[in-house]
Amino acid sequence: MIFDLVPQAVASQAAETPDALAVTDTSLTLTYRELDRRARRLAEALRGFDVGPDTIVAICLERSAAFVVAALGVLQAGAAYLPLDPATPAERLAFMFQDAAPRVTITDVRVDARLPSAVWPRLDVHEAMARPTTLAAHHDVPKQEHLAYVIYTSGSTGRPKGVEITHGSLANLVAWHRRAFGVTADDRAPLYASPAFDAAVWEIWPYLVSGASVHLPPDAVRTDPEALRDWLVAHAITIGFVPTPVAERLIALPWPTWTALRTLLTGADTLHRYPPDGLPFVLVNNYGPTECTVVTTSGPVEPEPFGETLPTIGRPIDNVDVLILDEAMRPVAPDAAGELYIGGAGLARGYRGRPDLTAERFVPHPDEPGARLYRTGDRARLLGDGRVTFLGRVDDQVKIRGYRVEPDEIAAALGAQPGVSVCAVVARDDDGGERRLVAYVVAAPGAALGREALGTALRRSLPDYMVPATFVVLSSLPLTTNGKVDRAALPAPDASNTLRDGELVAPRTEVETELAAILSALLAVEGVSVEDNFFLLGGHSLLGTQLIVRVRDVFGVELSLRTLFDAPTIADLAAEIERARLAEAA
Repeated sequence: MIFDLVPQAVASQAAETPDALAVTDTSLTLTYRELDRRARRLAEALRGFDVGPDTIVAICLERSAAFVVAALGVLQAGAAYLPLDPATPAERLAFMFQDAAPRVTITDVRVDARLPSAVWPRLDVHEAMARPTTLAAHHDVPKQEHLAYVIYTSGSTGRPKGVEITHGSLANLVAWHRRAFGVTADDRAPLYASPAFDAAVWEIWPYLVSGASVHLPPDAVRTDPEALRDWLVAHAITIGFVPTPVAERLIALPWPTWTALRTLLTGADTLHRYPPDGLPFVLVNNYGPTECTVVTTSGPVEPEPFGETLPTIGRPIDNVDVLILDEAMRPVAPDAAGELYIGGAGLARGYRGRPDLTAERFVPHPDEPGARLYRTGDRARLLGDGRVTFLGRVDDQVKIRGYRVEPDEIAAALGAQPGVSVCAVVARDDDGGERRLVAYVVAAPGAALGREALGTALRRSLPDYMVPATFVVLSSLPLTTNGKVDRAALPAPDASNTLRDGELVAPRTEVETELAAILSALLAVEGVSVEDNFFLLGGHSLLGTQLIVRVRDVFGVELSLRTLFDAPTIADLAAEIERARLAEAA
């Protein structure tokens, strides 16, 4: 495989269309001539720090046009760039500096004060872009095997790990993207992601190599789906990426039929929703670990009004292999589930300074001597038409009452319900140590959600043990800086956020008060209404048996489990207790 490498390709584009718009943010707009000139100035400044092939240059800048200049300058100097988010906690940032050992750090005065106190060689991006240059025509030419960038991703041990991506892998991504989406110089694309998220790699280079323009939305726009839609329309964006939770909100909004947007790319998390009919652009779902150069599989998602399974993650991109293997690394049967392994042109060199971890995750190909596969830890199924269905993490399965459950399968069914804009499902342990499913939902504009209606709808396609015990309503799902749902930040259910049907009806009698206290403790929920259904609160037969025992101990009456099924609310059950008392007294 021979591709034009990114720095040479962008330089060629600057020579061909010097006056075309290249990149713009709220404070800086650059043509290709200006982008190339500033990047070359920065590259020359970097040579004073003796950078070259396989040396690392850190870039700690906010999402901006200046970041794009810095990244291109590093590549033109022949080095690899390490994007770091200035908002990263200081301790984590210090670890990444120490671990990566960059030759120099590109920053600016606003960010410099946030960097670790250790003495790191630093280069101010604005001073470097403005300095006169004498060697503007000279730049080092990297080879395919040289590093293009290093990006840190979370590690299971709590230590971030630096993923090393070569120019050859980056060039393969760019070439596929240009072909698959027909990118031309007329395209206008947003840079939405944080520079430290590998999606930013995908948002920059395919477009600059093609002579297209890259536009940076303001931060306030990125966090408001309606404002983001309006910005995309107003700036005539034709193709662009947004993280999955944001895409799910965008496709639920009304769009003008005349929008220039033809393709909305999404990824980074599990897609739970299908696009509605009449959407004036194509939604494309993408999947890919950082270790495999941003994108591994990609495919359009067609409208599916009754879809209660997850949308697929598409087919493998050019020169990338996907295998579904069992625990012995043997191919599974057609349509069977297994672990997803990735091979081919997108594979990273490995983890920086971690040969042990590299050997653990990048394993020998069982059928191709000398080739490697990346072991993703994701469960998937290969369909007969070549598309891949994502089934969740190998280690994300949870046990609920002895059953193995995939939270993403539940979220797929929940996300298909009318009125649900975005959702997530997690397992939480209550005070008694019992694990329960909690669903977090964001209502579509104007929708009124009801707990009983959602629970009833889910029971049409899911067994009882997979129906969440609690539905929490949020205005939006918390996201990580990488655009994924931040499950650690999802709030605990309480009386203020838990979805219910109608107003809370407080206990009116002594029996109802005692029953409410028993159910609240047994089900680990607050603010129980006397009209709440025991089973829709997360109750089941085992807990029902415990409730019957507590009723006997507290009220001195014997009720059957059948009674609870016939009288599942506090009000109805209190009436049954009163009748049983009267019968015993007669």
